[in-house]
Amino acid sequence: MKSYIRTITFVLCKAVHDIFPEGKLKIQFPVSNGYYFNLNLGRTITPEDVQLLRNRMREIIVADQSFEHHVCSVEEAEKVFATDESKRKLLESVEMKSTEYYSLGGYNDYFYGPMLKSAGEVQLFGLELYYNGLLLRVPQKSCPTRLGQYIRQDKMFGVFEEYHRWQDLMHISNLGDVNKVVNLNLATSLIHVFEALQEKRLSRIADTIASRPGTKVVLIAGPSSSGKTTTCKRLSIQLVTNGIWPVSLSLDDYFLDREKTPKDENGEYDYESIYALNLELFNQNLRDLIAGKEVEVPRYNFTTGKSEMSGRKLKMKEKEMLVIEGIHALNPDLTSQIPDAQIFRVYASALTTLTLDDHNYIPTTDNRLLRRIIRDHKYRNNTAQDTLKRWASVRAGEEKWIFPYQENADAMFNTSMIFEISVIKSQAEPLLKSVPKDCPEYAEAQRLLQFLQYFRPIAEDKVPPTSLLREFLGGSSFEY
Repeated sequence: MKSYIRTITFVLCKAVHDIFPEGKLKIQFPVSNGYYFNLNLGRTITPEDVQLLRNRMREIIVADQSFEHHVCSVEEAEKVFATDESKRKLLESVEMKSTEYYSLGGYNDYFYGPMLKSAGEVQLFGLELYYNGLLLRVPQKSCPTRLGQYIRQDKMFGVFEEYHRWQDLMHISNLGDVNKVVNLNLATSLIHVFEALQEKRLSRIADTIASRPGTKVVLIAGPSSSGKTTTCKRLSIQLVTNGIWPVSLSLDDYFLDREKTPKDENGEYDYESIYALNLELFNQNLRDLIAGKEVEVPRYNFTTGKSEMSGRKLKMKEKEMLVIEGIHALNPDLTSQIPDAQIFRVYASALTTLTLDDHNYIPTTDNRLLRRIIRDHKYRNNTAQDTLKRWASVRAGEEKWIFPYQENADAMFNTSMIFEISVIKSQAEPLLKSVPKDCPEYAEAQRLLQFLQYFRPIAEDKVPPTSLLREFLGGSSFEY
């Protein structure tokens, strides 16, 4: 799938080169089951422009030329891409002796990872006018004969656009710019500004919650390693500055007894399912708390697999608000008995906006995977191999239970930081290098190691203790 996406992106880049030689194409981010590109033609893009590109892409595919793979020194590559500022900046900023690139019909480009053998192996794609740019649609991973469903993700798009504005503010266009900042010993300033921008965003979310009369519950959702817990803690502090006192409740304590847990297609207990939770008890407790009644909340015993009474009693006071984080917080089935007017939903995820160069994006899933590898090793005594082995299952659960409900959020918070992979690189590399050669996870570990070599390292001690990144690195001033 990754090779397919790289190949069809190459075909799009060549089509732009052929039809609009003065145009500048830049991949921005994944959205709406595709990839959003900004195309600068010095004017507004028209449907006719998109049709010209679509036709040229089909011509390139029908011609079925093979890709030429070149391995060369970095100095040679800099000459090949002398007119491509984004690639030149990246190559100048890394400590590598050799690199590689591909050619197709006289057009040169670099893509992180292997391509398909020839352009003709791409049979299915879509190209649409989307906002002020292009949406490149790709096949479904689960059904390669069909394109991913075309859906509007206006809130998600807005979050990505906000982060690009932040990058423009800091004069960061791609990884080459970040590496340059590191090489000039200016990383501390970059970190401080970015942390301040994130805190300002959380403050605005808290202000919005405080301005909505009748809100009694804040629900925070997000996929694995998105930083939900720290987001919850930092948002709670901002609520206090608005005169609201947060009361935490954990969804993990509402698991059903193990024998009542639904099973997946393999006959294993499916703890990722929303129906692994005691939804009736959860809604009853919420109704009672909102009504001002005292409630004894349950506690789930993970050793016995039983739900027990905890002895912890809660009663909501004036100016208090429930704050609950969990993967199902955006699913309407979770709070089916609570009026929407009493709920404020927040979606938190690491939505990476930084790119390697203009044609190579950094997958948001790679960002989260690296976070999880470090966290699992540090706090759960798991190896990188263990985490990589489970990742496909984790992702499948996210696709089923989290991503379909993203647009239900009242507010979105992007937990990614443009400097973070440069920081976590030092902890991630030795863990990835420890993955044995004779296991299926070795190839993925090597892919991530190859990816990390483009990042100039930033010392961990430059990251403040309140940073969300400390949830994974350790050394946080918050208690978990």
